[in-house]
Amino acid sequence: MSERILIAGCGDLGQRVARLLLARGDEVYALRRHPPNRDDSLRWLAADLASPETLASLPTGITQLIFVPAPDARQPDIYRAVFLSGLRNVLDALDNASLQRVLFVSSSAVYGEHGDEWVDEATRPAPPGFNGQVLLDAERALSKHPVDSIVLRLAGLYGPGRLQLIDRLRAGRVNAPRQQKHWANRIHVEDAAAAIVHLLGLREHQSLYVGVDDTPLPLDVLYDALAALAGAPPASAGPAPAGIGSKRLSNARLKASGFRLRWPDSRIGYAALLQHATSAG
Repeated sequence: MSERILIAGCGDLGQRVARLLLARGDEVYALRRHPPNRDDSLRWLAADLASPETLASLPTGITQLIFVPAPDARQPDIYRAVFLSGLRNVLDALDNASLQRVLFVSSSAVYGEHGDEWVDEATRPAPPGFNGQVLLDAERALSKHPVDSIVLRLAGLYGPGRLQLIDRLRAGRVNAPRQQKHWANRIHVEDAAAAIVHLLGLREHQSLYVGVDDTPLPLDVLYDALAALAGAPPASAGPAPAGIGSKRLSNARLKASGFRLRWPDSRIGYAALLQHATSAG
């Protein structure tokens, strides 16, 4: 049976999810403040998650909600408005009698500094920055709502249109710690979208999953590999990025649910992206 799904905050990741849902026959509504002006199979809705009055005419009969907004700026008040007020507003606006499942896209930013330790769903969150704290607060708020819900904590996304790191490497504007390991975690945006659809379709599920590829890497190892692929100089020795703790994320629970990655190692994923960019250029 097809679902009637609302994607709240339908940017790049949301649109990739939407295409997968449409391909399997679902009815998909895509909400953002300024929908694109194009004719496709998505049912676009113009609304602001932080403004309840704009959500008053959401369609009835929504059975699943995917909450995946992207704030316009990295500021505490904007994060709270989008993730805390926005989540509450859209849940209040939907028909709770029809809504069967909510998937909230969170971030590994909820975790803190863990050195070489493996981090999974049982690891105690300790956000080093306001963004992780707001996301954790939103996760906890959702857990108190009576609807069946899943939280997916995604690692850093990369993929088409997300090659800023390559540009910075080529410009010599990247540092990496070389005396002490600082772990980096990535997931291809296509795998992230596929994971969301996979979790929505599970009959039995856990309440929390970590979304990451199979291959966490020390930051200098990742950067050196990407520099070699891009024909850029190696990253200079320097401190780890501020406000991002070192951690090795585990995807064991996600894979145990039956999910399979297309891009298990970010070095392979980036190589394919760069090859495509070269051939297209």
